[in-house]
Amino acid sequence: MSTGEAQWRRVPSWVVDAGLVVLAALDAWINLDDEATPLMWACAALGSAGLLLRRRFPLAVFLLTLPMLLFMDVGVVSIAALYTLAARTRNRPLLAGCALLNAAATTLAWPLSDTFSGDPFPGDRTWTLIEFVYTLAMAFAPILCGQLVQARHDLARRLVEVKEAREHERALHAQTVLARERAQLAREMHDVVSHQVSLIAVQAGALQVAAKDPDARDAARTIRTLSVNTLDELRHMVTLLRASGGKETELTPQPTLADLQQLIANSGIETTLTGGLLPGISTTAQRTVYRTVQEALTNVRKHAPGARAEVRLWHDTQHFGVTVTNTAPTRPSVALPSARHGLIGLRERAELLGGALIAEPTPQGGYEIELRAPAQPA
Repeated sequence: MSTGEAQWRRVPSWVVDAGLVVLAALDAWINLDDEATPLMWACAALGSAGLLLRRRFPLAVFLLTLPMLLFMDVGVVSIAALYTLAARTRNRPLLAGCALLNAAATTLAWPLSDTFSGDPFPGDRTWTLIEFVYTLAMAFAPILCGQLVQARHDLARRLVEVKEAREHERALHAQTVLARERAQLAREMHDVVSHQVSLIAVQAGALQVAAKDPDARDAARTIRTLSVNTLDELRHMVTLLRASGGKETELTPQPTLADLQQLIANSGIETTLTGGLLPGISTTAQRTVYRTVQEALTNVRKHAPGARAEVRLWHDTQHFGVTVTNTAPTRPSVALPSARHGLIGLRERAELLGGALIAEPTPQGGYEIELRAPAQPA
């Protein structure tokens, strides 16, 4: 952002609107002659003052400016009204219709009977048509400027979303790497150190029973006690390694259904959670449901900006699962590189449960991911 643009943005909006009202009133005053009727003055005052509400009611303010164009040759009010309307709507047929209305109101003579009367000079009607085309082209200038400003704001917003998505992916990747390292370290400690310390405790217990010397039995008892305490501390350390490590690893290596609320709260998406699952489902099934919801919300964030999501947990007599449905995006998405490894991993997790994963678009323009698994392991 340039220095001039930053200084311009610091100007209060009401100051800008008040300045436009003054310019519009001055433009109308210059174009009104001594024969102006009270109706003309009222239309000029109403159209000029209406610019104060152009940000909240752009279409209504534009319609208020049309009577001015019938009586006088003014440009400030029409340019300001068309620009504001174009910067705040995506309805291009509406903008084209407003441009036609603006050109018609500027070109038509008042009273209207003068325009459509039997004029003996056809050249005047030809000039009226030329003026209409010229005025229509001029009306599209503020509309194009407004659309360019709107496109610039959309692009800036999408760039922010891309930056946030990349930071979110980097954070998830760092959490995954850290979780993998913690899980590997936990396995090594459990499989190697725990095994060796257990052997020491067993041997110390055997020595305590077989030893004849009291000092040897005391030493064996001490060794066995220390080994047991070391095993307890080791199990505690392994549990900590397999769990979350604080704020930097909120998504734990072994998540369960209890973590779904936290996941949804951190997703940055307007999401509703409904339904429930069978009590007592396995930890593996809970992790699969969690990972399915996590991947689905990540895809919504990447590919459907502005969409809302619904997470529905369900079960019946034979199956259980989760369905994640999102609405159509409200803003254009930015293409991001993807190898679809997330859906591949979810299908593999579903197959391990003896179930299946269905991912398909919805008729309303959204997307739906459903995990379905048998209630009893196959």
